[in-house]
Amino acid sequence: MASIIRPTLLRQTILTASTRRAATTTATLSRHQLIRPTVAKDAARVAAFHASSRRNLLPPGPQVIKGTVNDPAPIPETSPTHGSYHWTFERLVAAGIIPLTVAPFAGGSLNPGLDAVLCSLVLVHCHLGIQSVLIDYIPNSKYPKSRKLSMWMLNAATLLVGVGLYEFETNDVGLTEAVKRVWKA
Repeated sequence: MASIIRPTLLRQTILTASTRRAATTTATLSRHQLIRPTVAKDAARVAAFHASSRRNLLPPGPQVIKGTVNDPAPIPETSPTHGSYHWTFERLVAAGIIPLTVAPFAGGSLNPGLDAVLCSLVLVHCHLGIQSVLIDYIPNSKYPKSRKLSMWMLNAATLLVGVGLYEFETNDVGLTEAVKRVWKA
């Protein structure tokens, strides 16, 4: 209901504001007649932009029906690595980050080995999280090429960030020391 009323209210608000503005000035009737059509056209364009769903950001996916109505839905092959083991591994990585984040600051020692393990776990955690988002929002059945491309891009980005973290750990101060310096700055 609100989406039906919104363009009308927006159009009326802009028209009344322009009418008041034109009426308060000492303009002639011809100037008032020139202002109103221009504002009405702009108001209609703005209202249409805000309330219409004609312009989709993404085109609709392919509308393909395989088989007939009476065919059963295909059941994907089961794999324990992509099921509960994958979920358990994600949770173990997430739980392992917590003590590794607190340990360097609570203990007061900045160990490069501990720092490397923290960087690698954060990298794996981010990779698995973004991979889950891609799996959820880019279905392989509708967009197989986009899914494969996005997974390759994720793998390339993870590799690039891994190399960057390695360089930062070996040639610079390291992650925990950088966080410590930024915190005290």
